[in-house]
Amino acid sequence: MGTFRDLTVYKKAFELAMQILEESKGFPTEEKYGLTNQIRRSSRSVCACIGEGYRKGYIPCTL
Repeated sequence: MGTFRDLTVYKKAFELAMQILEESKGFPTEEKYGLTNQIRRSSRSVCACIGEGYRKGYIPCTL
């Protein structure tokens, strides 16, 4: 039995979060604490929610 990091959905969410981080680096500096911050936090939130759901048993380990 693995961890939530072994789930395909987690791997894809993490990869997308890293892509979002790289893309958002090119956003205008005036958006640094507004839109950019919100986009980065929401992309990381997906991975965190997957991990939390897995630990609580909401996500089966067979995904």
